[in-house]
Amino acid sequence: MAETKELGFFEKYLAAWVALCMVLGLVLSQYFPALSIAINDLQISGISIPIGICLFLMMYPALLNFQVAELKKLLHQPKPILITILSNWIWAPLVTAGLAYFFLSGHDQLIVSLILLGSSPCTAMVLVWGVLANGNQEQNFVNTSLNTVTIMVFYAPIVSLLTGIQNIQIDRAALLISVFVFIGIPLVLGYLSKRYITRTKGERWFLDVFKPLVGKIAILALLTTLIVLFSLNGTVLIQNPGEMILVSIPLLLGFAIVVGINLLITKLAGLRYQEAIISVIIGSSSHFEIAIATAISLYGLGSQAALGTTMGLFWEVPIMLSLVYLGKKLRQRGFWKQ
Repeated sequence: MAETKELGFFEKYLAAWVALCMVLGLVLSQYFPALSIAINDLQISGISIPIGICLFLMMYPALLNFQVAELKKLLHQPKPILITILSNWIWAPLVTAGLAYFFLSGHDQLIVSLILLGSSPCTAMVLVWGVLANGNQEQNFVNTSLNTVTIMVFYAPIVSLLTGIQNIQIDRAALLISVFVFIGIPLVLGYLSKRYITRTKGERWFLDVFKPLVGKIAILALLTTLIVLFSLNGTVLIQNPGEMILVSIPLLLGFAIVVGINLLITKLAGLRYQEAIISVIIGSSSHFEIAIATAISLYGLGSQAALGTTMGLFWEVPIMLSLVYLGKKLRQRGFWKQ
């Protein structure tokens, strides 16, 4: 039985922390602009060392969830897993890209930011949303473990394909490097460290002490990254607030469409609530950590692409909490089988 995850203090109020850090970053951009610039100037080959460390700390705890044993359970209940895979790699990327091209014409970096978000299935926060929704936790762990594998294979090709539709030029070598650095290395280190810790300290210590600790570190790293992102983009944002609104329109509409598709398909497939809500949650969420990391690698810390992926994080947290609430309401009304 996969272990459940209690909702921690930081996770419970993540939406508030995200908003607070965005505001703090904007304040720093106006009153202490040299601070964030000095941090960003600590670079190797154009990559900010402090931000690189933060991004690694964001990714590593999520990839500790990867469990080879969970993948062996795929054949036990293939229907909800298949629906989630189709959502993650077909209609979610296509819907997001289509809306990005329609609403963001002429803003290539913002288009890329949405494609990066829409093509990145979540492997971390969905565990929290699944617990809150009282969904099938075994399916939750199977799906997140599978996403960890498929994102290594499909992320770069899907992003390359969707950006190529309108001949948007991206550094595909940098895209592949981002997948390797921010998914591959943390995945390997996560697998090796998990084996070592469980062998020396025991599985309970790993689950009860180590994972919660690195999970809190990951959230602190995420919030630190947000402060720096918004401190570098603060002046541009304050002078051009329309960009935040502009990128938010396709983001919110895309969430609504993908969630609607997943709700309909899970109902037509005859899934029970416990399996259906996990399929909807995982199939509708984004792996904002890898999207932010890739945007920074491709365009830099103060870029529109980094801003766009950060706005994806800002909206995803309250939307996923609302989806948990919606799922429970639909359950009460008998939308799915019980």
